[in-house]
Amino acid sequence: MIVPFAPGGSTDVIARVVAEAMRGPLGQTVVVENHAGAGGSIGTAAIARANPDGYTIGMGTASTLAINPAAYKTLPYDVAKDLSSIGLIAEVPNIMTINASQPATDMAAFIALAKSKPGTFSYGSSGNGSVSHLMGEQFKLSTGTDMVHVPYRGVGPALQDAVGGQIQVMFDNLPTSLPLVQGGKLRALAVSSRQRLAVLPDVPTFAELKLSELDWTAFFGLVAPVKTDAAIIAKLNAALSRTLADASVKEKLAAQQAEPSPGAPDQFTTMITEAGARMRRATQAAKISID
Repeated sequence: MIVPFAPGGSTDVIARVVAEAMRGPLGQTVVVENHAGAGGSIGTAAIARANPDGYTIGMGTASTLAINPAAYKTLPYDVAKDLSSIGLIAEVPNIMTINASQPATDMAAFIALAKSKPGTFSYGSSGNGSVSHLMGEQFKLSTGTDMVHVPYRGVGPALQDAVGGQIQVMFDNLPTSLPLVQGGKLRALAVSSRQRLAVLPDVPTFAELKLSELDWTAFFGLVAPVKTDAAIIAKLNAALSRTLADASVKEKLAAQQAEPSPGAPDQFTTMITEAGARMRRATQAAKISID
């Protein structure tokens, strides 16, 4: 059983794609059971408490494995002590957009405009402690700009207000903002991919713009309870690697703008550790702490 935590979202979709495809390599049915709530903490805690027999594993994401530990004062799990990495599934770029009516047409122009009007521009997020919130605060720190944070209950209402002009800036996962960019309702300024994206060839990466501090991706991987036997972890990792090599799986992940990134368990652990350190720096600098 794979436990994600967001019914209907990218995490759920990716979990179901992987679960269906892993039936072949594992030789048995894989069921997806969502445990939603508390920014993914409920589902992640369920994984941490599960029997470490390899039959209950979970989806780990940038939110549950890196952001939540950095932003929340208390969590019902400890990433290092309660969870073992199985492997990375995929990464999804983030994107910075502005309302299409804004006069700035590129990042340099927007930064200059924001600096000329401190406190005038506002950016939306899917909630306090979310990746969109932390990216906004990191952007302010990296560029010396002053913008007001407006938290929403989910990314949908935030994007709606960004299109309507009630807020001017958004930081978001690429899949949800892409249709609005392609439809001319939002203007993309940068993406957090290693290289420019085929779907947005004219949009530079943060690294190109010398803003590598914002080169964050949303990542999705599999984790297990910490006492799961190493042989079981190895078997699950091998099944995941075979799954991600399947052409139909690659196609389905591509529809979510997700790039398959198979690798060893320790590679995923390193990614989690580095992302966690980056998020802690961002939350401490912005003085973000959530009860």
